[in-house]
Amino acid sequence: MAAIGRFQKGDDIFYAKVVDGELFRLKGDVFGSPSFEKKPTKLKGLRTLTPVAPSKIIAVGLNYADHARESGKPLPKEPLFWLKAPTSLIPDGGKIEIPFPDHRVDYEAELAIVIGRRVRNVAPAAAARYIFGYTAAQDVSDRDIQKSESQWARAKSYDTFTPLGPYVETKIDPHNLTIQTFQNGQLRQNSNTNQLIFNCFDIVSFVSTNMTLLPGDIILTGTPSGVGPIESGDRLEVRIQGLAPLVNTVK
Repeated sequence: MAAIGRFQKGDDIFYAKVVDGELFRLKGDVFGSPSFEKKPTKLKGLRTLTPVAPSKIIAVGLNYADHARESGKPLPKEPLFWLKAPTSLIPDGGKIEIPFPDHRVDYEAELAIVIGRRVRNVAPAAAARYIFGYTAAQDVSDRDIQKSESQWARAKSYDTFTPLGPYVETKIDPHNLTIQTFQNGQLRQNSNTNQLIFNCFDIVSFVSTNMTLLPGDIILTGTPSGVGPIESGDRLEVRIQGLAPLVNTVK
């Protein structure tokens, strides 16, 4: 497998491998040992969905030193995480909706880990066995609410606040990838996953010591410096090396 997406045509929702713009439908369990149809599926009339439908979304904060500095926060001694509502998900091409136009709402580009096997209490050295792949994400944040509360779930869980996709890349090393945000064509964030304080395997290990992770669950690994506000009409693009770009607009 390589790039895997989830699509809908009418009432039919299915996974497919994406190869040079063509889709090859999956047969069997996407998290098991699937096979793929040899004849490509026609793209006409298809809707691209989020690449997985997770039972939970875990977001890791302050995981780039430069972002911790710009936030005025000390570096965490262990991964700092919270839960986001799965109802906050939208796919590539979806619209981010700002519920309170007078609030400051920021973009945050993130590499997302997709869990592939049920896992509990895994060591970092074994964590890769339980990862299905990686995709691009945004952790959209209402800063007014975030600053007024001691926990961050509400500020980051509004409907449309977690763009994800478009595909899961199953064959990639996550530890040396450029990560960028473009806002209306202007480069706003520009870093590399080699700057993560806690790498992907450390994160999966740590989270799994606190809760069971299930196939399809998502872990957002944190955002680099350069976060900034969004407003209606903006076009946001997350570009992560080796992944298809994630593009969303704001209304």
